[in-house]
Amino acid sequence: MFTLIDLGRLIMSALVILPIVTVIRESGYYLTAVLLGASNKNLVVGSGPKLFSLKTIEVRRYFFMYSWMDYDEVNPKNRFWHGFIYASPILSCMIVAIIINSLLSASILPENMFWSTFMFYIFYFVFFDIIPVYLPDGQPTNGRALFDLIWHGERSDYLKKKQEENEERSYTDSQEETMKNRDKDRQERDDHSNPNKDDNEKSYTKEQEETMENSDEKEEDFSDHTRNDN
Repeated sequence: MFTLIDLGRLIMSALVILPIVTVIRESGYYLTAVLLGASNKNLVVGSGPKLFSLKTIEVRRYFFMYSWMDYDEVNPKNRFWHGFIYASPILSCMIVAIIINSLLSASILPENMFWSTFMFYIFYFVFFDIIPVYLPDGQPTNGRALFDLIWHGERSDYLKKKQEENEERSYTDSQEETMKNRDKDRQERDDHSNPNKDDNEKSYTKEQEETMENSDEKEEDFSDHTRNDN
């Protein structure tokens, strides 16, 4: 039965633990970008309109929902370093999980609701990263990126016939199918929520449009980072 204690745990998870774990995950990218000499590093915490920003950190209004690491393209010379980039968020979460678990086992940290929930989320992120699938926007999980790198010997946006036809960028067949389904679902949702909407009528609130612009910006940044120019 869901009780007030469970409600408190839910609020703590969403507003405290989840943002901490996402920052730990994205810090893996950040440290890797530092090691590889990437410039213009920017850790984005949350989604939606920007709340405030520091030198290399940007916090958005919904700080508990999603995060990502933005940096200029780095050009490692071999597949090992590309694989290291993809594995970095998994490694950062695993290292922290092992340390916290060891401290709990040694009774240095108390076993309580906070730490049990923290361990659940950090292992959830590891599990989510390892699953080799494409997300609705065509972006691969890190597990899928590692799979493509090992199995195909190329990055997830490896060049195919479309590049030979001078198109700007290409995706794998699985990525393209996933993105088509994403666009179809988005169109159906728009039709259902606005059945009488004219083509020129504004269908989103200002905040919705700003959030969608941030999402498109993130997708464009991802495309820049994964493009193989070598």
